Amino acid sequence: MRLVIQDTYDDVSLWAAKYVKRRIIDFSPGPDNFFTLGLPTGSTPIGMYKKLVEFYKDGSLSFKYVKTFNMDEYVAIPRDHPESYHSFMWNNFFKHIDIDPQNAHILDGNAKDLIGECNAFEEKIKNAGGIRLFIGGIGPDGHIAFNEPGSSLVSRTRVKSLAQETILANARFFDNDLSQVPTQALTVGVGTVMDADEVMILITGAHKAFALHKAIEEGVNHMWTVSAFQQHPRTIFLCDEPATNELRVRTVKYFKGLMELHNKMLEEAV
Repeated sequence: MRLVIQDTYDDVSLWAAKYVKRRIIDFSPGPDNFFTLGLPTGSTPIGMYKKLVEFYKDGSLSFKYVKTFNMDEYVAIPRDHPESYHSFMWNNFFKHIDIDPQNAHILDGNAKDLIGECNAFEEKIKNAGGIRLFIGGIGPDGHIAFNEPGSSLVSRTRVKSLAQETILANARFFDNDLSQVPTQALTVGVGTVMDADEVMILITGAHKAFALHKAIEEGVNHMWTVSAFQQHPRTIFLCDEPATNELRVRTVKYFKGLMELHNKMLEEAV
């Protein structure tokens, strides 16, 4: 487990984008060798997506031979709804790069058979050779994707009923009209993400500080689902300074002392 601490949200976004770029380029993807990337939605990764778009536009990165798998999608809202995760991904990322739309996989929350859709998603990941790098964000309660407190730490992609706290928090995106807020979502499981070769979790802001403390300084606990990634052999927790507010001083000092090594991961392989 690595904890990479950056000063600001913008620094986190740039470091994350550089790491994604480095991993794709080092993989040397091609027509018979696609790099597979797991992706999140939400406000946290927007800065990273903007930087990745810049890399594409300056010619230093291509997504032509990249397959993506998104973490989640709401159930029963139109695909073109401004708050659907389809809309989010296309508006913030996919339409600005050279990815083949057939290689951008997002769960269909309007599928007639939702369980079948979830099972098919797992099969698509398997057929793609698994996820090389899965990127995620977390909520203030330590949930990742829609694996809310109490979720199984070996869960797979499934239909999930949303907690009332989540529904209330999401109301701001639906004109504060609770009747418009989705009450279910399709989500990858903690086990699905754990299967990835590598996981990078973005944690920014003081309101995520207690969750980061629970994620790395205490034991694995299904009430803080992000804590499961302590046990992944290649996890990077990437945070800004405000998110470290609840960490022990010695924890922060230890990981800041490793930043020279962490930054070497961004360097071009010789």
